[in-house]
Amino acid sequence: MSATRVKCQLMSASEMDRTLVRLAHEVLEKSADLDKLAFVGIRRRGVPLAERLARKIESLENRKIPVGTLDIKLYRDDLSTVGPAPVVNEATLGFPITGKDIVLTDDVLYTGRTVRAALDALFDQGRPSRVQLLALIDRGHRELPIEARYVGRMVQTTSNEIIEVKFQEIDQTEKVLLVEKVAE
Repeated sequence: MSATRVKCQLMSASEMDRTLVRLAHEVLEKSADLDKLAFVGIRRRGVPLAERLARKIESLENRKIPVGTLDIKLYRDDLSTVGPAPVVNEATLGFPITGKDIVLTDDVLYTGRTVRAALDALFDQGRPSRVQLLALIDRGHRELPIEARYVGRMVQTTSNEIIEVKFQEIDQTEKVLLVEKVAE
């Protein structure tokens, strides 16, 4: 079993907020019809990200943007050896996605396997007119041909490093950390 140690803080709470403001503006600039726009967050930390972006757009445009949740349990190679692929548990969308322009959100984009599983789960719920990916952090190392349209920050990492995104809603703190695995 390996432990981790913090190498550095990549983003503070204020840097995260400024990044979300920029991302909200980018989504608005690339959305032709706000009536079709909806966010779907990949549980766990993609959900507060989606909710915050929807609130920012609501405050800018004075209109409510639907937010849904995809619950995908991960069996990631870098965290566990329980299984080789993400397992989709439940979708809580709360709105029909057919014909919508979906912005699928996640905190960290890594191999692309989580996003692939999320796309499968999303299309089980209906047929959106367009799906775009938004990630707060893109750390590279893709194993599948998946690319985010909206990226908060690109961070080059090694296979021994992990990005930890902390949201107030889940972690009672707000920051992005670069940590590395260390032998015990």
